[in-house]
Amino acid sequence: MTRTPPEDLLAAARRAHANAYAPYSGFRVGAALRADDGDVIAGSNVENASFGLSRCAEQSAVQALATRGGRHFRELVVYTEADPPASPCGACRQVLFEFAPDATVYLVNDAGSCEVVSVADLLPLGFRLKAGGGGP
Repeated sequence: MTRTPPEDLLAAARRAHANAYAPYSGFRVGAALRADDGDVIAGSNVENASFGLSRCAEQSAVQALATRGGRHFRELVVYTEADPPASPCGACRQVLFEFAPDATVYLVNDAGSCEVVSVADLLPLGFRLKAGGGGP
């Protein structure tokens, strides 16, 4: 399915993309999500010389959402220069699933290509643990 992403989310994701810190890979990513209250929250990827400490744009946006008390989002734009538009990595898919398996995800590139999927489409067998660590 191809649709146009919401303009405010796309603009925020583009700004985040421009601010990405990617000196090692050169692969910049910007993400912007819409919280349940309508607020737009953005994040960019931030690399680190200790690669395991790097943070993806999608995770940065979700962490900002959680920091302000949010626990769910409705929509997400992931913006890259990749052709076709890049999809979130496996770790990001699980983070997104934790907060919003029903959310709409727009995968967009700088050429204007857009693919639309749900978080559940990205991770069809995502899992949740019971509160308190009781298992699935």
